[in-house]
Amino acid sequence: MNMMDNKEFSKKLESRTKKFAANIIRLSTSIPNTPEGLVVRNQITKSGTSIGANYCEANRARSRADFKNKIKICESEASETKYWIEIIVMAKWLSWEQVKIEYKECSELLGIFTSIGKSI
Repeated sequence: MNMMDNKEFSKKLESRTKKFAANIIRLSTSIPNTPEGLVVRNQITKSGTSIGANYCEANRARSRADFKNKIKICESEASETKYWIEIIVMAKWLSWEQVKIEYKECSELLGIFTSIGKSI
């Protein structure tokens, strides 16, 4: 079995969260340009891009406690992003078909950060 080391895992996860952030930015441009749409667009863009930014910060943490805190922020932001995707579908701004890839990835990221947080 080929296990990747922590450094390789970190690099892959940083790359994955960056790709996710770009996909969330793209998805957000499809939200209607209404006052309500702009609020949700801003919220999902902030939470969806914050996951990777905080993970990069976690990898440069000054202490174990600092690392754990930043990982918990990643977990929280992933959970919030998942929420906004659900709201976008419920508001009928986008169909489930249009968001299912991002939703699945967000769910996986949430699971990863939850698992990391529990293992610290």
